[in-house]
Amino acid sequence: MVPRVVKSDELQSITKNRRAYYDFTVEEEIEAGMVLTGTEVKSLREGKAQLTDGFAQVDKGEMFLHQTYVAEYAKGNIFNHEPRRTRKLLLKKIEIMRLQRKVQEKGYTLIPLELYFKKGKAKVRLGLCKGKKQYDKRASIKEKDQRRDEERDG
Repeated sequence: MVPRVVKSDELQSITKNRRAYYDFTVEEEIEAGMVLTGTEVKSLREGKAQLTDGFAQVDKGEMFLHQTYVAEYAKGNIFNHEPRRTRKLLLKKIEIMRLQRKVQEKGYTLIPLELYFKKGKAKVRLGLCKGKKQYDKRASIKEKDQRRDEERDG
């Protein structure tokens, strides 16, 4: 496999959580850095990650990403990482406190929407989301089908 040459300001997407847009209404998007080990970065460069069950939570003034899957690095040794370990997110304290207030007061949740590399650094795009009811999900599907039909016809 030949490595792809990426421009310094280009985003290199690793994985997206398309299910989040179906299950939740995304009110706001936030970009955060991640604290990773070396084998996690190598595994992410190979594109082996999943965000489907993940969520972010504030604990003692710090933001953490839970239940995201980053596969073990195939060529790793005994120092390989745990696939579903909790990862610390890098945000400014003011942003963390603001998000914590919103999550506590209004019933929002923080869901990872996308993992990507930006200027060589691993980043996660979090969504401040509210859960959809079943009838909202049906309406979203109907709207998407109508848009697809219009594009096909016109």
